[in-house]
Amino acid sequence: MQTELTRLLGIQAPIIQGGMAWVAEHTLAAAVSNAGGLGIIGAANAPAEWVREQIRLTKQLTDKPFGVNVMLMSPYAPEIAQVVAEEGVSVVTTGAGNPESYMALWKSKGIKVIPVVASVALAKRMERAGADAVVAEGCESGGHIGESTTMTLVPQVVDALNIPVIAAGGIADGRGLAAAFMLGACGVQMGTRFVATKECWAHQNYKDKILKAKDIDTKVTGRSTGHPVRALRNEMTKQYLDLEKKGATLEELEYLTLGGLRKAVVEGDVKNGSVMSGQIAGMIKEELTCREVIENIVAEAAKLLEKGACYE
Repeated sequence: MQTELTRLLGIQAPIIQGGMAWVAEHTLAAAVSNAGGLGIIGAANAPAEWVREQIRLTKQLTDKPFGVNVMLMSPYAPEIAQVVAEEGVSVVTTGAGNPESYMALWKSKGIKVIPVVASVALAKRMERAGADAVVAEGCESGGHIGESTTMTLVPQVVDALNIPVIAAGGIADGRGLAAAFMLGACGVQMGTRFVATKECWAHQNYKDKILKAKDIDTKVTGRSTGHPVRALRNEMTKQYLDLEKKGATLEELEYLTLGGLRKAVVEGDVKNGSVMSGQIAGMIKEELTCREVIENIVAEAAKLLEKGACYE
């Protein structure tokens, strides 16, 4: 399935794996790339040398293109930006900030830069700064979210830009990929769907929480702080939302979630940890390989686009 995105990145399927903190390490990134998509290492708040090691380990497992997601709020972001340039990564995706100060460095090394955006204004700014594409991420996604839905955000970003747009948020199967094409996107980014794969190293409790989720099982915390986060409901989200209603301070709320994602992903504490997940968790019923996920999605989308989903 060739699109503007596959031609830009040299991949087979128009599917990018999200750069999820604590989840997106070298094994998952390599598996996604070997399956025809674009695997991503999530740098998150990790030190630069950890990122360098992950890049080198990924290269041992695949000769396909892969990328690194740089969280620009990280105190290590400047060093990670340099490591990415030194190690010859194919693609950089960015989040939680503005990558303009690193753009010239990355572009000088032939690296494709794809910022994740949640608004038309930021998307337009990224295009002016030299981005090769953008990921327009709707609030259906897991983790830190914006306000617009994928259905409304993607077509507005497509209309505003001349570079490729990748849809993210609320996508887990071929129907989502076909819908993204109809909205004007040339590919999709998925996070939660790749958590529930055999190659993902996340604790089995985390995966099982996703596999057992229903359509109403995600909650958004942190709206009062201006930093909303979507996760599967548990004791932590209940306590957080109760504290928000009572007008708790930012410090009290941050203390409750301190190290929460690591608790869930690494330790398997899905009661008190932050089980970040998109709203599509209720659609995921089986732990598959990355290759099975990508091949199933592409085949389903192709069938829908060929025959039409709702008409003869």
